[in-house]
This record gives sequence, structure tokens and C-alpha cells, in this order.
Amino acid sequence: MSISRNKSMAGLVFSLLWICLMAFMVFQWFFCRIYVPDGHSLQLRYKGGIVLGGESPPPGSMAKDGQVGVQEEMRGPGRHFYNPIYWERTIVPDFLVMPGQIAVVTSKVGSPLPQGKFLVDGDLDGADRAVHKGILRKVFGPGRYRANPYAFEFNIVGREAVKVGRQEKVGGWVEIPTGYVGVVTMQTDNPKLNLFPGIQDKVLQPGLYPINPKEQQVDVVNIGFNETSIQVAEQIDANGKPRHDEQGEPLAVAETGINFPSNDGFDIQLDFSAIWGVMPKDASEIVRTFGNIPAVEEKVIEPQSESICRNNGSKMGAVELLIGESREAFQTDVSDEFKEVLATKHITLMYGLVRHIYIPQAVRLPIQTGYVSDEMKLTRDEETKTARIEADLREAESKVELEAERVRVDTDRLRAGVMAEGEKKAREIAAATEQLVAKIDRESADLNAKKTVMLGRAEAEANQLGQEATADKFRLAVEAFGSPSAFNKWEFAEQLPKDLDLKLFYAGEGTLWTDLDNITPTLPIKK
Repeated sequence: MSISRNKSMAGLVFSLLWICLMAFMVFQWFFCRIYVPDGHSLQLRYKGGIVLGGESPPPGSMAKDGQVGVQEEMRGPGRHFYNPIYWERTIVPDFLVMPGQIAVVTSKVGSPLPQGKFLVDGDLDGADRAVHKGILRKVFGPGRYRANPYAFEFNIVGREAVKVGRQEKVGGWVEIPTGYVGVVTMQTDNPKLNLFPGIQDKVLQPGLYPINPKEQQVDVVNIGFNETSIQVAEQIDANGKPRHDEQGEPLAVAETGINFPSNDGFDIQLDFSAIWGVMPKDASEIVRTFGNIPAVEEKVIEPQSESICRNNGSKMGAVELLIGESREAFQTDVSDEFKEVLATKHITLMYGLVRHIYIPQAVRLPIQTGYVSDEMKLTRDEETKTARIEADLREAESKVELEAERVRVDTDRLRAGVMAEGEKKAREIAAATEQLVAKIDRESADLNAKKTVMLGRAEAEANQLGQEATADKFRLAVEAFGSPSAFNKWEFAEQLPKDLDLKLFYAGEGTLWTDLDNITPTLPIKK
């Protein structure tokens, strides 16, 4: 009875445990489960225990494990299980920074910054996590960032330009093209990089830079050479064409270009062009002193061009400005002085050119007339020299023709002598050749005769040797058979036909004729 009751109690306990386990699994799967998709994160806020509550984090800080409040750590994409009774669960999107943009981040938690500081050193997480409230010094380039929106505020910016007077200072996603440099102005100090507020001497080379506009501003400065010209305006007729005086010189509009009085009281006007530029090493000083490149042209190049040309030109007379050597000296003095002045202002001058000087006609006409007379005289002198040289040339040509004829006659005479000598040599060689041929023919005939004699002698000796050999052969054969008769018989037998059929029969002495009848049947007698 007790055993049956114990089994019933054990089955009941097991059933209750199974029901509790299933209820827990159902609660976890259907009430605690939360799915975080890609590109999102899970923000958690711990509400505390039902009975005992929980510990609160320090003021200005986010909650860590076991502390009540928004948790510092966020969960990434995937499946998570958190009891909604204890946890407030919020799916938040990640912060996305596109190409060509940066994110300026503000930390909303942490302790206040020290007096006079407004940028926070640190990162979004890890050991370098920001511990103060305020704008982070670090900016974040293109990418995806998992940051707790409770703690950080993302401000997405592209290229951010600020006008300061005539200057344009940029921040954010800064692009410095080829042919330019970036001059950096620090808004505050940066102890880690040992930088202080103000314009920095080190410039940014061409490229892409993520710049925190709260910390730095950049002036994009064109480096290299520029051209600035101060031009005299020319008078225009009713047809829109430039007017000229009798000498073909253009007529200038009064008080245009660079104008000044010469030291003899004449009004002078001139055109001036300067090829100048700013090198990368001088860009910071240019921004610090003038602001930008247009300000350099307006405040330095144009005023100094006019001032230097006036000062040097007023020391000279109108005639000196027209004549070549003194005019060249004026050009050299202006260029050298202009170069020295610009060098003190960190500006590089390549050329300073006085292109055209407009001299009053009253001064120019007598000088030009005198120069024309001098040029005419020089022309006549040159023409006389040319005629004299031409006559000398004709005389030289006659001498050349005479010498050419003399050379031709001498050449013909020498050629005839050479031809005669050549023919003589040819005949001598032909005669010698004929003698050699005759000698060779005679020697050939002697050789042929000797050859005939030798061939006849050799043939006779050969016949003799052949006959001697035949006779010797018969002698040896006779000796081999023992007697001449035996040899003759053998020779006779050798000469018999090969198809000869011999029949032998016996007849006694004196009985041949009587025995013919017996042998007749054996003889092949034709009938």
C-alpha cells in the first residue's frame, strides 16, 4: 500500500516538474525571446528585481551588469532571451556614415569637462571610451557604428564651409585637389599632438581628410604661379577697332594702366605683367598675413606693381624710357626690386615684365625720325658694302671659271698620256703572252710525242708478256700431263661438244668389218 502511494507521489512530482519545465520553455520562447536583425542592435534597460530592486550606477554613468538603468553594453544581431519583467528591450538601428561624410559625435553621459575645454578625448567603447560629456575630438569616417543612442548623439556632416570675411574655411569631409594645400587653423589645443590654437605651419597635402569642424578649419590654398596684368586701355574708333597715330602707335586712354610723370615732365603710361606664386612652405604665412590668394593679388601684387614702376620710372626721362639700353635698365631695376619686395612677404616672383611703354608723340617723333635717318644711313652703307662684295664675288667667279678650264685642259693631256702608255703596255703584254703560248704549245707537242713512244713501248711489252705467259701456261700443262700427246688428247677432249654420246664396243683384231653388223643397231644412222 505504501509502495503504491510512493510511486504515485513520485509520478506526480515528475509530472509537475515536466509541466514546470515546459511552462518555462514556453515562457522563454514566446515571451522572453527577441530577434535583432542585421544593421540593428539591442538596447537594454534593467528595471531591477521585484523584491530587492537593484544597485544604481554612479551619476553620469551608464549601468553595468547588475545595475539598474540603461546598460552600457549593447547586443548585436541575432536571437536573445531577456525577461520583459526585468528588462526593457529596444531595437535601435546602427549609425551609418556614407562615403563623403563624417560623423561628429557628442557624448551625453560622463562627468563635465574642465573649465575652458569643449572637446572630449576618447572613443565610443573599449579602454579609450570617453569619460566626459561633450563633443568627441575624434571623428568617424564612412562605415557602420554600433553606438548606444542613450550615450552618444551622431551628427552626420559632409563638406562644411564657413565664410569668415572673404575667406572660406572648410571642415567635415575635406577634399584637397591637386595643385592645392590645406592650411589648418586649430580652434583649440590638442595636447596629444602638441598643437595649439591658431594657424599651423604644417600644411595638408592633396588628398581626402576627415576634419572635425569643432576642432579644426581648413583653408584650401591654390599653390603655384598666377598671372596679374595692369593694362593700358586703348582708344577705340566708331568701328570698334583700336586707333593709331601716324607712326602706327596705339593711342592710349588717359590715366589707365600704370601712369606717372617722367623727370622731364611728360606723362608716361605702361603695361605691366607679373608671374607670381605661393609655394607650399609659404601657404600658412600667406593665410596668416593676408587671408587668401585673391587678397594677395589685391593687397600686394597690384599696389606694389604700380608703386615700384612709378618710383623707378619717375627717376628717368621720357627719352631714356624709349631708348633701348636705358629702357632695359629700367626693366631690370623694376623686376629686381619687385622680386625683393615679394620675397619679404613670402611670395615667389617668376617674372615682372614691363610689356609696353606709351611715350607721348611729341617726344617719340623726333627720336624716331633721328633713328630712321640713322637707319637709312646704315642701310646705304650696307648697300655699298653689298655692292662691293658682289663685285668681288663676280671676280672670284671668273677666276674660278679660268682655273676650271685650265684644270680641264691639263686633265685631257694627262688622260691622253695615260691612254698611250696603257696601249703600249697592253701590246707588250699581248706579245709576251703569244711567246708564252708558243712555248707552251712546243712543250705540249714534246710531251705528246713522249706519250706516244711510251704508250707503244708499253703495248709491245704487254703483248710480249702475254705471249710469254701463254707459252709458259702450255709448258706447265705439258709437264703436268707427262707428255705432249697426253696434253693433246686432253685438249681434244676439252674441245668435244658437251652433248656428244659415246658408245663403246669390242672388236677383235681384224674383225671390225665383220662385227659391224652387230653394232649397227647401236649407231644413230639416219636413213
